[in-house]
Amino acid sequence: MVLEKLTSDAIALLKTLIETQSFSSEEDKTAAHIENWFKNNNIDFKRTKNNVWAVNKYFETGKPTLLLNSHHDTVKPNSAYTKDPLKAHVEDGKLYGLGSNDAGGCLVSLIATFTHYYNHKNLKYNLVIVASAEEESSGPNGLNSMLSIIPKVDVAIVGEPTLMNLAVAEKGLVVFDAVIEGTPSHAAHPNNNNSIYNTIEALQWFKDLKFEKSSEALGDVKLTVTQINAGSQHNVVPGHVDLVIDVRVNDAYSNAEIAAFLQEKAPVTSIKPRSLRLNSSSIPMDHDLVKAGLAMGRTSYGSPTLSDQAVLSCPSLKLGPGDSTRSHSANEFIYVNEIEEGIKIYVELLDRVIV
Repeated sequence: MVLEKLTSDAIALLKTLIETQSFSSEEDKTAAHIENWFKNNNIDFKRTKNNVWAVNKYFETGKPTLLLNSHHDTVKPNSAYTKDPLKAHVEDGKLYGLGSNDAGGCLVSLIATFTHYYNHKNLKYNLVIVASAEEESSGPNGLNSMLSIIPKVDVAIVGEPTLMNLAVAEKGLVVFDAVIEGTPSHAAHPNNNNSIYNTIEALQWFKDLKFEKSSEALGDVKLTVTQINAGSQHNVVPGHVDLVIDVRVNDAYSNAEIAAFLQEKAPVTSIKPRSLRLNSSSIPMDHDLVKAGLAMGRTSYGSPTLSDQAVLSCPSLKLGPGDSTRSHSANEFIYVNEIEEGIKIYVELLDRVIV
């Protein structure tokens, strides 16, 4: 199919997706629209729960496999919206609507790109595309659940808004629950073991903590205390204080290493990670995808935000139309020409690598 027609159809698909509610774990209706794309383009596909996936027509065992992935779930719209979040509306070149930027524009651009190559013979890479669910919630039925179902993946392009620049690394995430204990008592009596006062030392320790190993692409590990909770009434000293700590992990550490360090060193009674599976990810700078992108004039950087890259164990590149700063914002939008440019760049990039 001519690329211009594919692009036009992709923008129409995005409008349909915007107008179909698809909060995380509720993506069944958008999955049906994506199925219709594949049916209309005579592409064999499969659906696993709300994940829709396909491989190229001339898939050959023994070739390396390139995964194209983006998600069709959204967060819920925030209260600051002044436009209908479930209405696709174009104004001044901007396509407004929930999920337009994160990550509908990326998804339809990758679907169009996959469709462009579907019937190609003698590609250097096999292609597999997954339009995945539950990315926004890091749920159990998203891309992570597909990795044992789809063909083994050697390298991936994950579609997230990067202004079509190359996010060659992405920070991982570990959320910790910590407890600082003390002696409960009546507020009128002396207490030299007040759990709230005991947090002062711990909070200062967390504030001053600097992990030794920095990363060229991702910089330092970023640790932030984000929640604190204690007490139930004014005249009772609580027996413990609960903290929540958000740690964005660079590619110099594994999540397990960060957890082991904090459990040994942190001046708290206990500290436990909620999950260790959202690790940092990266792709070598000398990988053909990166070299091709740089040769096209795209810039490279390290991304502080989390995506489905976190569940992949292979090298992965985050790349897509749109701007990450618009994600989860009120009156979310993507420029129509960003989608048009995005599809062209995806195709030029893959022409340099897989054709």
